[in-house]
Amino acid sequence: MTRLVMISGGARGLGAAITARCLADGHRVSVGLRQPERLAQAFPDADPAQLRGFRFDAHEPATAQAWVDTTVAEMGAPDALINNAGILKMVDFSRGTEPDLDDLWTVNTKAPFLLIRAALPHLKASGQGRVVSIASTDAKRYRDPSASLGYVMTKGALLAMTQAVRFQGWDEGLRGTAICPGAIDTDMIADVPGVTPKDKRLQPADVAEIVAMVLALPNQASLPELVVNTRLETFI
Repeated sequence: MTRLVMISGGARGLGAAITARCLADGHRVSVGLRQPERLAQAFPDADPAQLRGFRFDAHEPATAQAWVDTTVAEMGAPDALINNAGILKMVDFSRGTEPDLDDLWTVNTKAPFLLIRAALPHLKASGQGRVVSIASTDAKRYRDPSASLGYVMTKGALLAMTQAVRFQGWDEGLRGTAICPGAIDTDMIADVPGVTPKDKRLQPADVAEIVAMVLALPNQASLPELVVNTRLETFI
């Protein structure tokens, strides 16, 4: 089925790849971002009937409900929500600050929570509602001290939250999937020590392909999580 898909942070990096793939698959897309005008820069030839940008800022909680409401008013009720926007700051017991940790929780965990809560009635009414969250292999384990513990904590919470979605509307066809990729070749990890070498990273289009598959699956094929690693590890 074709869907109306809401994508947070869908104008750059992985988000732009997911947006492009959704459009190629015939979906209509509502993108939430701090500066909606940047969407036209990323997709200058897009049909406004298929792609619209609306303001959403994780640090302004009221914009979650406002983005959902404006999408419904101007494009119709959403069938899918993709929690893509995220940040990485190096925070552990010896690095980073409490405001850094607060930022990680605000963007990576609280914002998706608020978006799911706002979109939930529409996703349940769809009959085939989908919530797809971009978590991380860091949501599955603490790899080693080179990782940001704060990031690991917030992505682990996102994984649990997304799995809980299924219990909010299973009989109505609501499904939630947390995609847990390894290193993706985007600006977010460009200078992070210990990360997978550039030539061995996932490409944004690879992850967008996985999102497309999840959106295409029927209700009877529920994927609570999908781990896609870039390195050989013992447990994932």
